[in-house]
Amino acid sequence: MKRTLLPLNALRVFDAAARHVSFTRAADELAVTPAAVGQQIRALEDVLGVVLFRRTSKGLELTDEGLAGLDSLREGFIKFEESVQAMQAGQASDRYTIAAPREFYGMWLAPRLAAFRKGNPGARFTFHADEDADFTEANLDCAIRLVEGPGDFEGIQLAPARKVIVAASDAGPDALEDWIEWPGAALPEDAKPVLQVGNAGQALTSALAGLGRAILPFLLVEDALADGRLVALEGPSEGRRSYWLVAPRPQWRQAKMRALVAALSGEAAA
Repeated sequence: MKRTLLPLNALRVFDAAARHVSFTRAADELAVTPAAVGQQIRALEDVLGVVLFRRTSKGLELTDEGLAGLDSLREGFIKFEESVQAMQAGQASDRYTIAAPREFYGMWLAPRLAAFRKGNPGARFTFHADEDADFTEANLDCAIRLVEGPGDFEGIQLAPARKVIVAASDAGPDALEDWIEWPGAALPEDAKPVLQVGNAGQALTSALAGLGRAILPFLLVEDALADGRLVALEGPSEGRRSYWLVAPRPQWRQAKMRALVAALSGEAAA
């Protein structure tokens, strides 16, 4: 059966006016003018074909028609509130579904999720290695992508866009001259790569193995530089792309997302 399109805003105004038996006090509650309340009531009366209020010498008064529907209307608004609370229940959830590049997960994200769990021991995570996964199909809370900006999503940059040329700390002289090429970083014009790979993760793994030097995002290799697995041959310098944590706008209003973003962005800024 086709449902009637209800004038919900006008019904909300009617509920407030009926509770206060005053357009002025209803207007104060709803943060509108008394004239706007009166306009909504008249429009609702036109839709329903009944008179809801009458003015008497004692002031405003509900008609029998207005009284007849009031209890059911208020029960309906309570149901609406319960429905909204049920839909928002995920905001308090401790489960996160995150998409990120595999190498970034291993080198940067996983240690920080472990630190996050120390303060949130009930947190549970599901990881997708495809950072470009569809949010709806994969039921993602957020994604971390190596991009120039958040695009159509809301996002926060985890660190400034910086790049660095790195090699394994124990790489031999030949490896320090050899280049590892991947699509996300343009090599110098005279460079002749000895190895071509498909992404930053493969370039990082190759550099760590001593196969040559690579241009990589600084955030990706920061920990490996700090613990001595890699050495910086040049940079860091300004780059074009950086790691962004992105999600559709509704996700950003979730309490659990705000907690995670605060933890990750705090780590990045430290």
